[in-house]
Amino acid sequence: MNKLDNINNYKTIIFDCDGVVLNSNKVKTRAFYNTASAFGQAAAERLVKYHVERGGISRYKKFQWFIDNLNEEDLAQSKDQLNLDNLLSSYAEEVHKGLRSCQIAEGLTELREKTKDSIWLIVSGGDQAELRELFAERDITQFFDGGIFGSPDSKEVIMSREREQGNVKSPAVFIGDSQYDYTAVKSVGDIDFIFVTDWSEFDDYVQFFGDKSSVTVLDNISCID
Repeated sequence: MNKLDNINNYKTIIFDCDGVVLNSNKVKTRAFYNTASAFGQAAAERLVKYHVERGGISRYKKFQWFIDNLNEEDLAQSKDQLNLDNLLSSYAEEVHKGLRSCQIAEGLTELREKTKDSIWLIVSGGDQAELRELFAERDITQFFDGGIFGSPDSKEVIMSREREQGNVKSPAVFIGDSQYDYTAVKSVGDIDFIFVTDWSEFDDYVQFFGDKSSVTVLDNISCID
């Protein structure tokens, strides 16, 4: 792991949302549990484990996995709710209130002023329409002049597309809080990575990033020089 030299070296700064810009990881984890609890505690706990281990992957893929892996005991609890659209709707309702009251990262305004010549983007596993509405309500849309992007497109698809369209200019850096954020960036290539720890649910980050000299690990975005 290395120390970030100078954030102003980057023409593009890409942010994950949950756990980076918003303290919303626990909001979403709780929403996954509550949505799945209709199928019993064991099923809900399996979904939460799957969700936490795959932070940053879209809810569409997580709930499809959940449906595909329900067993007869789970289905005996509530067969009538076994529908992807129903699960997504219930989850969105659970998340709605929490996202509108959770903490916004300190230092966001200062970092935007410091990097005023850089393009800023959100690339999240969250629902794109929901993200854009939320950022407008919380008055932070203006920071992200490169756009706010989310699922159902994956992070890999979004970053590749936006680079092809000239919206991601090199050198670029991604600020994330999950193992998936890192692997998504590496699959796209030619984008540096900053991992922020304060709100992350990735408990094994020290071991995972320990031998990756190109990765900068910081507490939060207010630590970025």
